[in-house]
Amino acid sequence: MIGGQPILILKEGTQRTRGKDAQSTNFMASRAVAEAVRTTLGPKGMDKMLVEAMGDVVITNDGATILKEMDIEHPAAKMMVEVAKTQDDEVGDGTTTAVVLAGELLRKAEELLEQDIHPTIIEKGYGLAAEKAVEIVNALSRNVSINDDELLQKIAKTALTGKGAEEGKDFLPGMVVKAVKHVAQEIEGKFIIDEDDVKIEKKVGGSIDDSELIEGVVIDKERAAKGMPKKVCDAKILIYDQPLELKKTKTDAKIKIKDPTQMQLFMERDHEALIEKAEKIRDCGANVVFCQKGIDDLVQWHFARNDILAVENVKREDIETISKVTGARITSSLDDLNAADLGYAGEVEETTDIEAGCETCGMD
Repeated sequence: MIGGQPILILKEGTQRTRGKDAQSTNFMASRAVAEAVRTTLGPKGMDKMLVEAMGDVVITNDGATILKEMDIEHPAAKMMVEVAKTQDDEVGDGTTTAVVLAGELLRKAEELLEQDIHPTIIEKGYGLAAEKAVEIVNALSRNVSINDDELLQKIAKTALTGKGAEEGKDFLPGMVVKAVKHVAQEIEGKFIIDEDDVKIEKKVGGSIDDSELIEGVVIDKERAAKGMPKKVCDAKILIYDQPLELKKTKTDAKIKIKDPTQMQLFMERDHEALIEKAEKIRDCGANVVFCQKGIDDLVQWHFARNDILAVENVKREDIETISKVTGARITSSLDDLNAADLGYAGEVEETTDIEAGCETCGMD
């Protein structure tokens, strides 16, 4: 307040509304979002063609995808997008229904406001209705056994309907149910599933029919060197998150060498340090190495000579997955390395997918 006058600091071109005008604008923007996805529901639901600013075209009838691609600025409309996002995160399906229901609730709320009913009373009424709805849903619902594959596949097929993978709904549901059951853990009578335990690896060039379920971990990487074994049984796995190569100094340094023998000694010391690291890994019993950083050619040669399969530049998320599955400890130092730090897998193999044209390291 300056001299009794309110000072408002707003962006140029900003419109300011208050009272019923603001309410009306909020209702209108929110209902516009709901109407945008309403026509995708039902047996005669229509697809939406979304054209981005760069000219890219997206055709879908998935509510979450439509709202994600829409460029929404209005604050109230953004809340409707959050409704869809929350529904997608918590359930993975029903985003369009959630938005349409929210839009209809807002429409009814606007009618009640026009009858001079206070917003607090409307909110309380909706809260009571939500409690009753949950009560009715619980009464109508029934428990699903984890062994009822037929019903579980029907649920998965319903979730696939309307998605881009719908054409594979004849065989994908069975694959999904099998994958989820494989990672489900029973804790205190309830089955708990960590979504991170199921990894979806996408490859360009094939069709949905080429999809397959791998009961293991798939890493989209090749062996560091061709001389290494392609397959290792009874794998003892080392996970190393530091480079197995010469480190570059952080500061500029100059070394004056007066004769070739000093140069030779300098290079030999570097090579000895690398060989020392490789021998420590070999001596601890590891026959498979996953390195988050690069592996020097000399270390690769040493690994190949000792029948050790090594993979370099592995993504951090893959490193953590391998650690979780095999029990290997993510190691940052080789000084106190021992067999207890290693993980185990029955088999680690590099396989070539001829159709996709890629090589992949996987483990069971």
